[in-house]
Amino acid sequence: MYAYIGCRTTKERKARGKGIRVYKVDGKNWDLIQLLEGQVNPSYLCLDDQEKHLYSIHGDFSEVSAYQIHENGTVEYLNTTGTHGTNPVHLSLDQSGKWLFVANLQTGSVSVIPVREDGSLGTIRDLKFISGNGGPGYISHPHQVNQDRTRQWLLVPSQGRLQGIGKITVFRINSERGTLEETSFVKARTGAEPRHCVLHPNNHFCYCVNEKDSTVTLYYFNPKEGTLEAKQIVTSLPEDYTGDGWASAIDISRDGKTLYVSNRKHDSITVYQLNQENGTMTMAQNQKTYGEQPRFITITPDGKELLAANELTDTITRFDILPDGTLSDHINSIDAESPVCVAFKTK
Repeated sequence: MYAYIGCRTTKERKARGKGIRVYKVDGKNWDLIQLLEGQVNPSYLCLDDQEKHLYSIHGDFSEVSAYQIHENGTVEYLNTTGTHGTNPVHLSLDQSGKWLFVANLQTGSVSVIPVREDGSLGTIRDLKFISGNGGPGYISHPHQVNQDRTRQWLLVPSQGRLQGIGKITVFRINSERGTLEETSFVKARTGAEPRHCVLHPNNHFCYCVNEKDSTVTLYYFNPKEGTLEAKQIVTSLPEDYTGDGWASAIDISRDGKTLYVSNRKHDSITVYQLNQENGTMTMAQNQKTYGEQPRFITITPDGKELLAANELTDTITRFDILPDGTLSDHINSIDAESPVCVAFKTK
């Protein structure tokens, strides 16, 4: 297995990253085999289904890049194309592998970019703006382009900020034409500011982490109609913590029994047990990450570990996932400058 770590690189971000780091992973051992320098803020990554190509957004700028993955896990730069938006923050590939979706946070849009046969990127095909509050010209700020389990729908959590609306917008994906059709949206609690969401394996329970009020919302997703309905909202912070919060990442176990959310400022991961009948969340644990600003978390492909990327202290903390879904307190970390994303190659 190989792991690819995205990072921040710019002085404006006070970053120390140098580029995309590639590790060969063998059990508990992570060996650095490549550092692809020269990439500016390759801060979110994804692989195609065949795991032959890697894609990265360039945070704070207006571009996305493609890389070829060699059999030995190393990557080779292919090309860069514009997103026609500012500060891309998340990306994902459709089920055909022909279209790349990119969320442009600052300028309130979702880009649809064609993927060529050799894995490189073409020029933008479509641009969908997320409407704001006040008519034409007002935008909301998308933070993720997440597909449901059927990959027929694109769920886009967006923040309101000054002139927008905190909401999740659902688009129907047309993989033949490379187009998106908005079908519905659901507003979040005022001030919550939706950031990222995950879907339960049943494709019916959708969980969204809200950045500004440090909460998680359960929505019921209708995969036939492409609609969401809010059912529960819970805090992501311990009851005895009275300081500021800044929730960030979310992930769900393969069996759909456990949910994980990271909290910046409090620098922790909150674990929830999930009711399998109605999807409701019950807080089971709050575990410190032993690093600052865990912007990103992910479960390893084998489901045995959870990783937390501590952006400000240059480590990725590894936790064993115990049989009940909670996290071990055993600390094992990987050095990585300003890490903000981890993606895996398993094929």
